[in-house]
Amino acid sequence: MAPGNLKRPLITRFPGSLSRANQKDTFKRRRYRRCKSALAESSHPDTSKAASLPRSESIIRRLHPSFIQVIMVLVAYLSIGALCFYLARHRMKGKKTSGVLDAVYFCVVTMTTVGYGDLVPDTVATKLLACAFVFTGMALIALSLSKAADYLVEKQEVLLIRALYMHKHVGMADILKEMETNRARYKCLVVFIILLLIIFCGTVFLAEVEKLSFVDAFYCVCSTITTLGYGDVSFTTEAGRAFAVLWILFGTVSLAQFFLYVAELNTERRQKKLVKWVLEKKMTNVDLEVADLDDDGVVDVSDFIIYKLKEMGKISQEDISLVMEEFEELDVDQSGTISAADLTLAESQRVE
Repeated sequence: MAPGNLKRPLITRFPGSLSRANQKDTFKRRRYRRCKSALAESSHPDTSKAASLPRSESIIRRLHPSFIQVIMVLVAYLSIGALCFYLARHRMKGKKTSGVLDAVYFCVVTMTTVGYGDLVPDTVATKLLACAFVFTGMALIALSLSKAADYLVEKQEVLLIRALYMHKHVGMADILKEMETNRARYKCLVVFIILLLIIFCGTVFLAEVEKLSFVDAFYCVCSTITTLGYGDVSFTTEAGRAFAVLWILFGTVSLAQFFLYVAELNTERRQKKLVKWVLEKKMTNVDLEVADLDDDGVVDVSDFIIYKLKEMGKISQEDISLVMEEFEELDVDQSGTISAADLTLAESQRVE
């Protein structure tokens, strides 16, 4: 390789090469600044709407499963469960209203683990069937419904940020940037508002339709969405159970998502504190020695970035080792850099 591509410690030994080293360092700093500003430009307020909207859709599709697919799986689960328990309705005991509705209601109460006890299996076969459906339902909630809820929360998160900044005339790129910066906080806020609405609607419905006192209605709501399901108060009318089929699903999943986002927010705050501590921490000789990845006595900009990212917990030594293995595999001529010729040679070696 040309002398200008040698590492900086060798160059700085020769006074005549100082200007070239400075030019190289200036080029490297300029290159890193250009990479950094390229990211910033993608979220600039002047970005066109046509360029920003596809980015929004791609993020949502990458993070969340197909919402229609989740609905189809849920409908299939409830249909199969309703059919099975409808055929076994004479082997069930408890407060009954309508055959099909009771079967769907029992499936929902089972899959969400609310388990009021107002409608229970009465034979060995129906008890074993209920055991199978409770595990299947829990898996469905864990794998599908929680992701669907996350999808809906993300949609409402955009609307919330738009409402908060409606007087500032921000674009979609700014909304995406704000979402990325304070994602956990906005998710907590959105789910908390949804949860309050669910609690309010459930309490009013139980008081008006099921004729419960306000305290008993609120008590039933709390015992339901937390999946305690004491069973002393529950939905006993046909209209009540029709309402409960959707309300229980939304209530239990929303509360679970809320606690998940609270934990996420706590983790995010701890991570930000760690990042702040790492950035404000003074560099010592010990840090310099640790950051010197290639043991050449100096730390260049790439060494420094990797060291800081490791300190922040964003990458591990194993990650670095895997990346270095790939770099060494692509660096066919072992020059310390990767060129188009290296990629061509590496590809030809793979073919052989």
